[in-house]
Amino acid sequence: MIKRLSLRARLAVLTSLAVAVAVAACALGCWFIVHKQLIEQLDQSLSGPRTGFGPPGLHGPPHRPIGSVADICRQTDNGGNDPGRDFVPTMQVVWANGTSCNPQDTTDPLVRTASDLDVANGRRNVVVRDGHTESGVAMRVFTRHDAEGAAVSIAKPLGPVNEKLDSLAVVLVIVSAVGVVGAATAGLLIARAGLRPVDRLTGAVEHIARTEDLATTIPADGHDEIARLSRSFNSMTRALASARERQQQLIVDAGHELRTPLTSLRTNIDLMLRSETTGRPLPAADKQRLLTNVKAQLLELSHLVGDLLDLSRPESATGVRVEEDVALHEVVDKAVRRARLRGPGLNVDAVVSPWHVRGDAPSLERAVVNLLDNAVKFSPPDGTIAVRLDGGELTVRDHGPGIPPEDLPYVFDRFWRSPSARGLPGSGLGLAIVARAVAEARGEVRLGPADGGGTLAWLRLPGHAAPPDGTGPDHDEPWIGAANAGDRAVDADPRR
Repeated sequence: MIKRLSLRARLAVLTSLAVAVAVAACALGCWFIVHKQLIEQLDQSLSGPRTGFGPPGLHGPPHRPIGSVADICRQTDNGGNDPGRDFVPTMQVVWANGTSCNPQDTTDPLVRTASDLDVANGRRNVVVRDGHTESGVAMRVFTRHDAEGAAVSIAKPLGPVNEKLDSLAVVLVIVSAVGVVGAATAGLLIARAGLRPVDRLTGAVEHIARTEDLATTIPADGHDEIARLSRSFNSMTRALASARERQQQLIVDAGHELRTPLTSLRTNIDLMLRSETTGRPLPAADKQRLLTNVKAQLLELSHLVGDLLDLSRPESATGVRVEEDVALHEVVDKAVRRARLRGPGLNVDAVVSPWHVRGDAPSLERAVVNLLDNAVKFSPPDGTIAVRLDGGELTVRDHGPGIPPEDLPYVFDRFWRSPSARGLPGSGLGLAIVARAVAEARGEVRLGPADGGGTLAWLRLPGHAAPPDGTGPDHDEPWIGAANAGDRAVDADPRR
């Protein structure tokens, strides 16, 4: 039932219940304490010197003792005319044989109990108990053993005590009710004031859901939980806005890159169609050249779509990617063979040492291939590309034009190409894919100018020279760790 209430109502109800329990506990404790004190006072009055059961008082008016057992049984109660007695108790004598006697004018004697016989027989010396008369009047009874072998009881009605306790109970009930009502009101006001920041947060969330305005922020003053929640919400909206901005930028950049090959394809196809419809076929050499150009444009489109699909994967790929043991040296050997095919006039000098890493094999192979393709694309016709893999460090050095210093901060941006490379084939995504693959493998990568001219690409991946027996982290020797490439300043070649 309480789960169906609003948070504000639940706080008010729970506050009221907590206060009600606390007030009820205090009221019960107060009632029992007063009850105990009143009974103790009554017991003291029954056993005090004015009853004849205790020693004479040192102060106050003289009192008349109860007298002997025989006097009790014979006396007529005239205590109301005796200035030495301030109350008229009910008295009773119980003999060891079970008989009893009362003052001659007693009209409502006490009901004797087994405890009275125990006192009369000397098994107990004093008994204080609750009792009642034959007519049912509740009494507080004090019984002591007398030297004449009897139990002498003196009793006083519990009515005055019960009346005081009943009055106290009514007062406590009224006070408790007022306290609970006041607590409920205070709880509602406190809940309303305390949840006002939550209301603002709820309003902001509803506004964002309604308008999709991720620029909305919530004031987050202080250091309490609500302020922390507001700051977390603001951080979330900023992250969402940044992700949406990157997505929109990716769409714009992809559309821009797709427009060029698509325009070229449409132009070439329109030219061939027009030649066929007008009855003036193109010369065989021109037609072959157009078809070759169309094929090249289609191949460029295929590469661009593949790059976009690779970059569109979620960056939180830890739970999606399949990590396996990858022989990096074999990946480098395959990439070198492909580079020699793409640059038949180039000298690709490769020296590769064994190195095993944990990662996604296709992504790592794509990264190494992109680095070598970059070197092949910008090397002079008879140039040399030096490839070295030693201790987990891969370097690719070419003798091309190099990287302008002003382009270094942008080399890993998607679709970014330097002005000198915009006339060459490519989408500007190759090195972005390299950076992402290396970061996912917990490695690092840098590109920069090489000594003597050209470009030097440096890549490091954590791993081990010997093949792992099982999964990499369970090998007898620890795998070498490396900083995440995403956490360091990374430079890349802008030419791809």
